[in-house]
Amino acid sequence: MSVSDTPDKRAKMESALDQLKKYTVVVADTGDFNAIEQYKPQDATTNPSLILAAAKMPTYQHLLDQAIKYGIAKGGNEDEQISNTMDKLFVNFGLEILKKIPGRVSTEVDARLSFDKDAMVSRALRLISLYEEAGVGKERVLIKLSSTWEGIQAGRELEEKHGVHCNMTLLFSFAQAVACAEAHVTLISPFVGRILDWYKENTDRKSYEPNEDPGVLSVTKIYNYYKKFDYPTVVMGASFRNNGEVKALAGCDLLTISPALLAELSQDHSTVVPTLTQQGAKSCDLEKLHLDERDFRWQHNEDRMAVEKLSDGIRKFAADAIKLESMIKEKMINVKNGQ
Repeated sequence: MSVSDTPDKRAKMESALDQLKKYTVVVADTGDFNAIEQYKPQDATTNPSLILAAAKMPTYQHLLDQAIKYGIAKGGNEDEQISNTMDKLFVNFGLEILKKIPGRVSTEVDARLSFDKDAMVSRALRLISLYEEAGVGKERVLIKLSSTWEGIQAGRELEEKHGVHCNMTLLFSFAQAVACAEAHVTLISPFVGRILDWYKENTDRKSYEPNEDPGVLSVTKIYNYYKKFDYPTVVMGASFRNNGEVKALAGCDLLTISPALLAELSQDHSTVVPTLTQQGAKSCDLEKLHLDERDFRWQHNEDRMAVEKLSDGIRKFAADAIKLESMIKEKMINVKNGQ
């Protein structure tokens, strides 16, 4: 073995991204297929904001055109045609992403349904049926739902009655995490960066080391709670602002990371070690909780950051869904007019 080929040297040459993949399932947080091909994640997640950004790119116009043709062909009034087009567009992106990853894609239910359990269940089943029509089984899809009380109960119903796997998003409070575990959903996406954003905006402190970052601490507590009490629900840290946050959560079940941060991690050759472990979780000092609706609403309400960020997140996703609908409506009129 040459000096240049020693194990220490090889470890130093290995990127932080490659090291991270040994401890954590890396998920691409994007609707951009090129980024997915480049960084080879296991899974991928999308949301209305990511789809809106991707749908504006000339590269993906054919997916939008296909969805509009589908929406028009399904008939109904204009609102129904737009709604069917939106669902088909989200699934079209999901289908293309699934060609490039070995795992699952997350597809989001319209955030405007966040407080209507039955509507969320109905929309989720419609998305699953579109995937199945295209030859993709529900085992390769995670349905994303807002982590409101109604969203969590929709997740419970989809998992129990329909065998549909759910990814609970916009999760900021420990109460949300406990309720999701008790609903036996497949996966949760606690947000890291948005929690940090809130603390920077609402306190005097403007910078945090990764190990004291409030978003990192939140996900660490949730991970430890789930592993200590053997909940099967898995934790996927989301919404990162920097790679310090990502590396501070090495060992988490999954981490969904933007292409910009994936690029940085692939160029970073610092050592990554798992900070979250099952053994560490078992020895942590947490008590098991049971939350009914009243307890959930009270405990979540006691966390001002979580209340504000959940409502803000729903509003932002809803606003991007409306922008996407406007884009679809304009293109639909052109198609109908033969332009």
